[in-house]
Amino acid sequence: MKYAELEKILLGFNHSSLDFPFDDKTAVFKVAKKMFALVGLEGNPLRINLKCDPADAPILRSQFSAIIPGYHMNKDHWNTVILDGSLAPEFIKNLIEDSYVLVVKSMSIKEQKRLGPL
Repeated sequence: MKYAELEKILLGFNHSSLDFPFDDKTAVFKVAKKMFALVGLEGNPLRINLKCDPADAPILRSQFSAIIPGYHMNKDHWNTVILDGSLAPEFIKNLIEDSYVLVVKSMSIKEQKRLGPL
């Protein structure tokens, strides 16, 4: 998956935005100021950090060699997905959506209502 396709998916969610708060090599995608994805722009292949349910994270890592503990993140809650072509694009989209939903669900009810339906 190329970065342009990945960015289009990530920015397709309600109230998602792109920021570069750390450096110009790390794209950070947020929903209402909360991160749901980080992409290292210089990696080949690209890598994306995604939020993950702590119960699912080790299962995904054991099933897919392209999913590893989140680089520079809380390893219980984040996975790094290596976009080396071994994972189906639809599966990657599902992982991204899961990350977005987890972040939105962690927000207050007031914040969730402001965002509208998922």
